[in-house]
Amino acid sequence: MGIVFKEEQKLFRLTAGQSEYVIGLADDRYVGHVYFGRRIEDDGCGYLMRTGEMPYVPSINKRETGAFMDTFPFEYPVQGRGDYRETCLVVRTQEGFRGCELVYKEHRILEGKPALLGLPATFCTEQGGGQTLELVCEDKALSLKAILRYSVFEDSEAVVRSVELVNEGTKPLYLEKVFSACLHMDCGQRDVLTLNGAWARERHMERRALGYGRQQVSSLRGESSHQEHPFIAVLDKNADQDQGQVYAMHFIYSGNFAAQAERSQFDSLRMTMGIHPEGFTWFLAPGESFTAPEVVLVYSQEGLGGMTRTFHDLYRNHLIRSPYLHEKRPVLINNWEATYFDFNGDKLVHIAREAKKRGIEMLVMDDGWFGCRNTDDNSLGDWTVNEKKLQGTLKNLVDRVREEGLQFGIWFEPEMVSPDSRLYREHPDWAIAVPGRDPVQIRAQYVLDLSRPEVQDYVYEAVAAVLRSADISYVKWDMNRQLTDVGSCYLAQERQGELLHRYVLGVYALQERLVTEFPRLLLENCSGGGARFDPGMLYYSPQIWCSDDTDAVERLAIQEGTALLYPLSTIGAHVSDCPNHITGRVTPFATRGHVALAGTFGYELDITHIPETDRMEIEGQVRLYHQLQPLVREGDYYRIASFGENHRYDCWAVVSKDKGEALMTYVQVLAEPNYHSRRLLMKGLDADAWYRMEISGPEYAGRENNCPAAADTNQGNQQEDVGRWKDSGQVYSGRLLMYGGILVETLYGDYASRLFRFVRV
Repeated sequence: MGIVFKEEQKLFRLTAGQSEYVIGLADDRYVGHVYFGRRIEDDGCGYLMRTGEMPYVPSINKRETGAFMDTFPFEYPVQGRGDYRETCLVVRTQEGFRGCELVYKEHRILEGKPALLGLPATFCTEQGGGQTLELVCEDKALSLKAILRYSVFEDSEAVVRSVELVNEGTKPLYLEKVFSACLHMDCGQRDVLTLNGAWARERHMERRALGYGRQQVSSLRGESSHQEHPFIAVLDKNADQDQGQVYAMHFIYSGNFAAQAERSQFDSLRMTMGIHPEGFTWFLAPGESFTAPEVVLVYSQEGLGGMTRTFHDLYRNHLIRSPYLHEKRPVLINNWEATYFDFNGDKLVHIAREAKKRGIEMLVMDDGWFGCRNTDDNSLGDWTVNEKKLQGTLKNLVDRVREEGLQFGIWFEPEMVSPDSRLYREHPDWAIAVPGRDPVQIRAQYVLDLSRPEVQDYVYEAVAAVLRSADISYVKWDMNRQLTDVGSCYLAQERQGELLHRYVLGVYALQERLVTEFPRLLLENCSGGGARFDPGMLYYSPQIWCSDDTDAVERLAIQEGTALLYPLSTIGAHVSDCPNHITGRVTPFATRGHVALAGTFGYELDITHIPETDRMEIEGQVRLYHQLQPLVREGDYYRIASFGENHRYDCWAVVSKDKGEALMTYVQVLAEPNYHSRRLLMKGLDADAWYRMEISGPEYAGRENNCPAAADTNQGNQQEDVGRWKDSGQVYSGRLLMYGGILVETLYGDYASRLFRFVRV
């Protein structure tokens, strides 16, 4: 790891693990991208900017400066001077003129990494230091300074970028577009990979050919969104999980974004990422600065799997701050799908009592405990406990649950307000709205204007007062609607275009205050499920609710796409009841548990009403969680097969850092008649080591002759085997397991699953 400036060659070389990022100066003024890929360690690579061929640099070819602008691989391209590809910066003057030209002024190489004021950002640790390059550029005509920041870490392959803009003049400037990063390379025949979806089917992987023009994913919803994710990757046509080049960008931000790949007329490729410019204008007064959020850039020569493990390690080591990062988290049960709004204190205590018998460690009280909240059309903003419903004070209920032996958690939706609420009747101007227009309702609620300091203070004190009143260990912070009618009664006319970004900064400020006052609080973010599952929120909470769809089969695609970028320990995953409340699908209780184990693990059901056989199985699942949780939390993730690709089965593995233990999860989604066993190749093991294989999963008597009746006779004994491992009696070499594989017999029925554990001997 390191950053060096080669004075003679005018090159900045940033080394991140086995990757290298090289920046060059052309004409001693234009900052250009030279190279990003596997380490080359060659100071003679500046020719890759192609400044030695037509149209040459402006000092040589003064009559074709425009052609230079439209072909040069700018590190931070700007609008208005002849670059017609996607740019990163648009500036308007007070007189209404647009245009900018940033040229190199100076640079600094810093030990460590500066924080970004008010924004989530990666950081150095004692275990993993880093360095930061600050390239200072200026536009003298605008009196505008741009600080381009690049950081690398000792233990990471990633490069992290951001930009700060400073108005050093005497007149205000209007920033109409500020992207955070640009990456330039030759295109060739490549694919684009994005994560797309909708509510209840978030982050499905989509791969398509990269053609000419611009291919974009974005959000204008005020959040990173269910529909598209702040991530984009460009990869070789032959790239898969294990081989091929991948170039990826991921945005550490929770609001509107745009991520784009553009193939130009000359077969060059430009990737850009930042805050979406639509609806964005930032009034930059003299002496003021604006800092854009960070973008993480990852290069992998080991396919998507290599990219995944780089993101996972970076976020575990340099983004998530929670004390729970390396701690076992309690197995919780949430009452939402168990009761919805129909509960009281006695009902919750009854659930807690039964949950304790099965090894569950926390009860979470979801929506419906405050105001007059027996339906979802009122009381948001009135965070006063409904003591009649809870049959006493909140502290009394919490104490009752703790007497049963469980911790207590609670749900909030702090960013919202119901029209039918005391708060809205007293402060209608606190809601985001356009004057003179009735605001759009979504879920019978409006959004609070978090750009207002008094609104932030009210929201924080409302939440903090509840947490101070009782021994509460966990908060689920929800956000159930998108932003519309974007207007603020607080912001001045010239700052209305700042509202969307200031709203996100308000969310960050609130959560920063929360984790500061309550450092041992386990915070889980949520947004109608997974609409704000992004790196920005991980800075404040170590886990995020992955999706409101808890169906185990639907979760295969959702969790595959999520795990492409995020450690499994961040993925909120629960076992729910069947038929599933969203899909109506019925899946085995064991499979629901196996899928949820690839996440934070908990329950979303009424444990007092499910069959006794399922209640008994919970004990074994909780036992499995305690056995496997350190491995799942800290290990390296490998994708072995994808149900989204083969339409038959799913398989993934987690391998400990020392390669001494591994877990492989196999889900047979669709049973097939008259098939031989399926061969699965393990990944990530020590080829020279030997491993004992153990198997966990319900056994089906009579499977060999396809006899359902015989299989049913064994159901009563299956619960005794849950959470226990059957030794295969065999020891296998790592080479055999990875290159020869294991054979998995055809299981009986759809949605069947198995766990395989490999322990080095």
